[in-house]
Amino acid sequence: MKRITLITLTLSVSLAALTVGVAISAQDKYTVKVPNGLSFSEVRGYEDWSAIAMSENGGQIALILGNPVIIAAYKSGVPGNGKPFPDGSKMVKIHWIPQKKETEPGAPTVPGDLANVHAMVKDSKRFADSGGWGWGAFEYDTASATFRPRTATENPPQGHDAKCGFACHTIVKNRDYVFTDYGKR
Repeated sequence: MKRITLITLTLSVSLAALTVGVAISAQDKYTVKVPNGLSFSEVRGYEDWSAIAMSENGGQIALILGNPVIIAAYKSGVPGNGKPFPDGSKMVKIHWIPQKKETEPGAPTVPGDLANVHAMVKDSKRFADSGGWGWGAFEYDTASATFRPRTATENPPQGHDAKCGFACHTIVKNRDYVFTDYGKR
């Protein structure tokens, strides 16, 4: 009986140590950084930001969120009024793999696995050579529950600086490089 108790106790302690080890080694997403570019920490707290809009593109569904600075700018008419977004404006676009909920009324499509998070940060001095905006794209790996910077081989490619989105966003230069309209409420 003592042997079984000792084995059980040993297994319990080992499992507890493993659990603590996994918790300690879990990635802090805010330490992830695009080499020579944006850090995930620059959009810390985005999970609590207000919704700007939703979208579907590339087979993924997305929610675009903005910090209070960009939300106030949108509400004042930016970019439609021809004014630029103020420094300190930040937005993220969270992409999920869509999942059908066949058991729910109407079989809605809802967010499934997290795919990635894209970020835009307005700082006209720091990002003077990219329209005043810095960009970053962070891919999520479901198996390891970790983020990493997107690479140049992915679509859209992520360069190793904060200008990764500049080439794509130049087609909306007249909108201060922002594609997304503020959705009507």
